[in-house]
Amino acid sequence: MSTHAKRERLLLADLLESAGPEAPTLCENWSARDLAAHVVVRERRADAAGGILVKPLAARLERVQAEFAGKPYEELIQLIRTGPPRFSPFALKQIDEASNTVEFYVHAEDVRRAQPDWAARELDPVFADALWSRIERMARVLGRKSPVGMVLRRPDGRTAVAHRGTPVVTVVGEPGELTMFAFGRQEAADVELDGDKDAIAQLMAAKLGV
Repeated sequence: MSTHAKRERLLLADLLESAGPEAPTLCENWSARDLAAHVVVRERRADAAGGILVKPLAARLERVQAEFAGKPYEELIQLIRTGPPRFSPFALKQIDEASNTVEFYVHAEDVRRAQPDWAARELDPVFADALWSRIERMARVLGRKSPVGMVLRRPDGRTAVAHRGTPVVTVVGEPGELTMFAFGRQEAADVELDGDKDAIAQLMAAKLGV
């Protein structure tokens, strides 16, 4: 049975392939090739991937990622499609689903939304709920750098507090759009912002995400 993570993995690989290695992405200063290298290193080089979160390891991550970016683009795409090696924790279905569903969704949108002719993608309700479930659990981490109070709200009223404080900005949107916003893609997210004008401006300029 396919999982959300597996479906998003294949979609990401297809989008990267179609876009081409030099295509822009929403990831600052990263081309599609750079993004593909990041995905591969994260899954296949645990010795370097720690640099994503641990600053002292960032230089090593940068070196290893540059090495992978130098590989043939088609090889990177194939490594993404085939998934992590058997010894990787990501090879376990539960870990893959928990760790990669949002990761691959966001990066797929990073590729799609950086293109001038991108169109909104309609998510099925089950997948939308899966994204919301993860955002609910991660909200405080994703919003910890917000300079103002930040509340995420679905159109049906379900709410997650991402950052306590005043003034408060309420971000209203579908789960996929709230995911993009909370992961620092504020400008590319289709949401409505309710709050003080200055507070909204601060939130839009903030560096959100992990």
